[in-house]
Amino acid sequence: MLGLIKRNSNLGLLCRDSFVMLYKSMVRSHIEYANAVWNPHREGLIKDLERVQMRATKLVPGLKKKCYKERLMALKLPTLKYRRIRGDMIEVYKLLTNMYDDNTVQLGINSDARTRGHTKKLVVKRCRYDVRKFSFSNRITNILNSLPDEIISAPTVNTFKNRLDRFWAEQEVFYNYKAHITGNKGVNLYYL
Repeated sequence: MLGLIKRNSNLGLLCRDSFVMLYKSMVRSHIEYANAVWNPHREGLIKDLERVQMRATKLVPGLKKKCYKERLMALKLPTLKYRRIRGDMIEVYKLLTNMYDDNTVQLGINSDARTRGHTKKLVVKRCRYDVRKFSFSNRITNILNSLPDEIISAPTVNTFKNRLDRFWAEQEVFYNYKAHITGNKGVNLYYL
């Protein structure tokens, strides 16, 4: 797919808007397919995925000599790591609001009214092995628990996405795949 886009860019027919549209529909959709299941946690695997986007963003005329962060900013594209974390939060929101079948997944929701923050806090489970530690239910717990109630209590998925994007607008991980999602006090929330 990237080769097809590259052939069109060599003809001089590819502007920034056309590239972004082609990249999102033809390349990124393949990279992000089922990311809640296979989300990588090792830095090397994360970098391998980001290299696809690094190579793709160099195809845009006038951006080849810029660094990866500057190319992302010029194209208004987030890192793939940020997109995976955001996708995880959207899936959790759908699970917590019963948008799927009620019997599909049981998350450890702490329904104690005395908890700080929102009422849908998840219980953090201790793990000995990486297989469980980096599974979907464990990797999202700290991030979800750090979100304020106005985001979690959104009435629709689109409202949740918009509020989450505004809340995370200043996160460094948006343009830097080596960074992590941080909480209110700068604490790394990813993989605690």
